[in-house]
Amino acid sequence: MKESLSVRLRRLAAEAFKFLTVGGLGYIVDVGLSNVLAYGLGSIPALLEGSPIKAKIISTIISMVVVWLGNRLWTYGDRTTDSNLRGVLLFVAVNVAGMVISVIPLGATWYLLDMRDQLTYNISTNVIGVGLAMIFRFYAYRTWVFKDAGPDAEVVVEMEEPQRVPEDRD
Repeated sequence: MKESLSVRLRRLAAEAFKFLTVGGLGYIVDVGLSNVLAYGLGSIPALLEGSPIKAKIISTIISMVVVWLGNRLWTYGDRTTDSNLRGVLLFVAVNVAGMVISVIPLGATWYLLDMRDQLTYNISTNVIGVGLAMIFRFYAYRTWVFKDAGPDAEVVVEMEEPQRVPEDRD
């Protein structure tokens, strides 16, 4: 039985809300940590000054753990990944691709345009890059990582041809 359009839209809206909430928490971890690593915070010196891509990679990896737990347990907790290993591997692959997407604008502004101030850093990677990566991740999570295997998911069952049983002739 097919769901009505309004039911599907409500379900998608609830999923998007959870995805954005979990992503928002991951975003805070990612942006905060990348800024602390690249520029420091108050009396805390920058650990990776002059290495913004390294700072972004480290912060992305740590935020991936936060986002994996939130999405696995809350956003897509009702979905199966067939196996935990498969789900983790797909999640890591999608997030590595998302990380590449998010650092491309940073690489362009930092190395090609030689714009190295903190504002440009944050706009290029944490607004433009993360925004593009978020769109990709939402599609990829729901399509590949946390695939819906609910009652409306298409299931193909191959049927064998019926065979005639020989009758007993006594």
